[in-house]
Amino acid sequence: MAPADKDRNEALPSDANADGHEENAGLHRGLTARHIRFMALGSAIGTGLFMGSSESIQAAGPAVLLAYIIGGAAVFMVMRALGELVVRHPVSGSFGQYASRYIHPFAGFLVGWTFAFEMVLVAVFDATAIGVYMGFWFPGVPRWIWVLAVVFFIAAINMIGVKVFGELEFWFALIKIVAIIALIAAGVAIIIFGFGIADHDQMGPQALFDHGGFFPNGFWGLLSSFTIVMFAFGGIEIIGVTAGEAQNPKQVLPKAINSVPVRILLFYVLTLGVIMCILPWNQITSEISPFVAIFDSVGFTAAAAILQVVLITAALSAINADIFGAGRMLHGLAEQGQAPRSFARTSPGGVPVMTVVTMIVALLAGVVLNYLYPDQALFLLGALATFATVLVWLIILASHIRMKKVVAEEARLPSEFPMPLWPVGSWITVGFIVFVVVMVGIVPDSRPALWVGLLWVVALWLCYFAFIRGQGRRPYALTDRTEPMGSGRN
Repeated sequence: MAPADKDRNEALPSDANADGHEENAGLHRGLTARHIRFMALGSAIGTGLFMGSSESIQAAGPAVLLAYIIGGAAVFMVMRALGELVVRHPVSGSFGQYASRYIHPFAGFLVGWTFAFEMVLVAVFDATAIGVYMGFWFPGVPRWIWVLAVVFFIAAINMIGVKVFGELEFWFALIKIVAIIALIAAGVAIIIFGFGIADHDQMGPQALFDHGGFFPNGFWGLLSSFTIVMFAFGGIEIIGVTAGEAQNPKQVLPKAINSVPVRILLFYVLTLGVIMCILPWNQITSEISPFVAIFDSVGFTAAAAILQVVLITAALSAINADIFGAGRMLHGLAEQGQAPRSFARTSPGGVPVMTVVTMIVALLAGVVLNYLYPDQALFLLGALATFATVLVWLIILASHIRMKKVVAEEARLPSEFPMPLWPVGSWITVGFIVFVVVMVGIVPDSRPALWVGLLWVVALWLCYFAFIRGQGRRPYALTDRTEPMGSGRN
């Protein structure tokens, strides 16, 4: 190997031991397969589905189901690319470190801080939604008060050890998954049996083609909906961030990556399909969650009130996972010298305290945003988060493509978790994500998010060259696992 290539191999931490029980730079490997699967579901199935889906339905009508199928397929390809990277290098910092290694240290700096930015935006979005949900019972209480209460609650949870955190997140996510399954079952029962509902004859699959047809807003409506649909899937990449704290990551992470995107896709498509078979798409507004509206429309007011509790739990679950992911990413950046050194320090329980505190302070800024702009906060946050999400995915794909080239040039062993449809699938996915970025700029309502996103990239570029010396610190050596499992550290 040439000296330059050898130097580049020092850009990431090495693999974990096969038993997965050692500490990864102060972090504790306390997350099981169950925790990781539900954490990813907790992050990606949140307000984007329960509240944001109203916006996407308004944009595309029933055709939004196609948008979720296409978007879900693209997300699956991104996750498989990340999975191949993670299996080679299950390290703290995940794709932030992969980008530094395989593209350029600035790429790692950019994707790491952008992911943290994305998680903050999504967390504030979810916290804002909780304020909207609480208005169901307390319409006279200002929204920012609920957001502030959520911030303190999440801060307390994230200061607990990772195993306790994973267990709480499991139960949070389980509640909303059970609720979604129950809603699908209840919706199908309403469609089939009617239960005395007057307009039952108008319910069913044919409702998807009434009220303007399957494409009521034309093909343009479908295209414009992608700016909202892709936001809904944002956060699923948190699976990669758990690599530094997962038990047996080389076995656990591939299974989680294969199962979670498919489950999320089914939840979105089935759930929204059932909703639009009962409630006409043009009666779904952003003023109320479509999940609540469906029961209100058929007179099940008690069910609507219970579902409101589920919505709050779902948002808390998503915020919890988002703060975890952002904090661990900042921890990895600190280990590379791309964030303050204090971010790399952990508590005796393995919690990177300073990163959690920083994320909570950022959430407090969201409280101010809700106080100043209570009506515009949700949409603006959603559009900004979409830009940040697709930028992170684009860099993950670029890191994977570069990794495949490096592996081929250096004649390393084949991957244990190869990318499907390589290389055509990767380039098609890259093209689709670039298209989504273009759509963010074309759609008038989301265009400001593109300009803010570009300013964010420029600001990070200036910060990198102002504060990062050379390539930052490289405390570990990156190697691939070329020995059988159980052979220890390479």
